[in-house]
Amino acid sequence: MNRSDTFKTAIIRTPGPDSAAGLTTAGLGPPDPALLSRQHEAYARALAAAGLEIVRLPPAPGFPDAYFVEDPAVIASPIAVITRPGAASRRGEEESLAPVLARYKPVARIEAPGTLEGGDVLEAGGRWFIGVSERTNEEGARQLGALLSSHGEAWTIVPVPAGLHLKSSVNDLGDGRLIVTPDLKSAAAFRGYSLLVLEPDECYAANVLRVNGRVLLPAGFPSVRRKIAALGIPVQEIDVSEVRKMDGGLTCMSLRF
Repeated sequence: MNRSDTFKTAIIRTPGPDSAAGLTTAGLGPPDPALLSRQHEAYARALAAAGLEIVRLPPAPGFPDAYFVEDPAVIASPIAVITRPGAASRRGEEESLAPVLARYKPVARIEAPGTLEGGDVLEAGGRWFIGVSERTNEEGARQLGALLSSHGEAWTIVPVPAGLHLKSSVNDLGDGRLIVTPDLKSAAAFRGYSLLVLEPDECYAANVLRVNGRVLLPAGFPSVRRKIAALGIPVQEIDVSEVRKMDGGLTCMSLRF
């Protein structure tokens, strides 16, 4: 089974009062902090409804992007890896996260000059895909790969042609199926998978979150919902309009294991 079939716990972090001051390239205007908080709560409820125990961390003062809790860490079955974010302003978020992860798993770290963000790391079909992007360099990707290999895990590096992270463009639908943007439909790494390729105006919808047999989908993409439902997968739409304004999505707001 994929790890995404058996999640029991989700770590989330409450957005701080400075969440609108985070990094963004979206060009969609500033988020409404109150609406962002409500959307984050609805996301937490959806994870709980999927059967996950929610571990909620408080805001991290001075780190407006810290509620994107997936980026400072990667959780594999045998270990948790504290990353070294490619965005210098985000380095430090991981320090309050490390002791929490240590309650559950042995903890390793990505070391300089490597950079790695969890948004560039996807597990699907028993293999890890590690994106090399604006935020993750090849050294960081290879450090993570070596850690995974030491525990018997298979991995592949994937160049990220567009978007902030690998998981901005590809995610797991289970049973050998991936949802991808047109930029990655011909990637050699994904040969052998069945691909649901999105239209160019649907690319944000690639950031779906498969958890315990269901798929959480950003609201506002009815045709994508129909395509996923046609595969026999239960779909739940989640409004993340304010998160999108900050280059975020469904996968990056939790650490699941």
